[in-house]
Amino acid sequence: MNSGEKAKSKSRLNLGQLATRYFKKKGYKIKRDMTTLEGYSGLSRKFDLIVQKEHLIQGVWIRDWNRTIGVNVLINLDKASEDVSLKNPIIIGDKFSGHAKSYANRRKITLLTKRRISLGLR
Repeated sequence: MNSGEKAKSKSRLNLGQLATRYFKKKGYKIKRDMTTLEGYSGLSRKFDLIVQKEHLIQGVWIRDWNRTIGVNVLINLDKASEDVSLKNPIIIGDKFSGHAKSYANRRKITLLTKRRISLGLR
């Protein structure tokens, strides 16, 4: 398969499949099932993926939306992660608002874009 064919096959994958490939390439272990965890609050917290590298386990939300992801989504991810004792959550989307980027920087939330994932898979 040449590089043009690889690019076409990557573009056909949905964001969840791209994310899975990206994390595998970066050396993470990935859990797709058992992604609903019971929080200390008693609420069930849902994640799209749970990824682990060495001793760090992180919850991942994937938002394949045609709009900008705002700070409220990051606050909800932060609360869900904290409730189940997961540190440094990850959110994957197309675009993030300025407030979302600021919040993520302060709270150590990783923002991944489709573009960054695609570049990481080259």
